[in-house]
Amino acid sequence: MTVVTPFTIEVAGEPEAPVVIVKGEIDVATSPQLRRELTALVARGARNITLQFDEVSFVDSSGLGVLVGTYKRLREDDTGSIRIVGAQSSVRKVFEITGLEAALLDG
Repeated sequence: MTVVTPFTIEVAGEPEAPVVIVKGEIDVATSPQLRRELTALVARGARNITLQFDEVSFVDSSGLGVLVGTYKRLREDDTGSIRIVGAQSSVRKVFEITGLEAALLDG
């Protein structure tokens, strides 16, 4: 029996430095939802975004694309940042393999 974790996004914190709490798997089915949320946050003035990944169990290439795109948008004028905290070891490994660990992972 496969247990599917529902995908949810919650936003807390300050408008310029929101904390985005993500739960579930970030894949081709859910990454558009994450992209919409992050794009909206940046459009509303978010400059330093923290992504809480304690309950993210999987990230595929479409999810990585969303994260890298947001990273590039925030770094355009060299004033913004996006950091991922609390990533499980399986998710950390994806960032290590792709060389994105230094750019996106915190700690």
